[in-house]
Amino acid sequence: QVQLAESGGGLVQTGDSLTLSCAASARAYNSEHMGWFRQAPGKEREFVAAISWSGDVYYADFVKGRVTIAKDHVKRTVSLEMNNLKPEDTAVYYCAASYAGDYRVEVEYDDWGQGTQVTVSS
Repeated sequence: QVQLAESGGGLVQTGDSLTLSCAASARAYNSEHMGWFRQAPGKEREFVAAISWSGDVYYADFVKGRVTIAKDHVKRTVSLEMNNLKPEDTAVYYCAASYAGDYRVEVEYDDWGQGTQVTVSS
């Protein structure tokens, strides 16, 4: 079953803004944490941001000040608003749901979307 589906990726220029969206099943949306991860070419998947069931938000140090994660309870989506994008932000961005555990740890997430490509030109 498809629990999560990302959209909104694309080709942008350095300094641009982009908002990604994750459409979630009821099960995934009501998980303990929903998170965004990214994987750049030749690198391991890394934590970007997470939001808890109660609305607490968490960010990786390297994106603080440039990223906002939010839930829309009507649309049942989780967004990732990214500002002042840099070439090093180029990656496939994944939405995921964790039903227990550390929100920062990839293996604690049970459901994953297919990913959406973000390319930032220099």
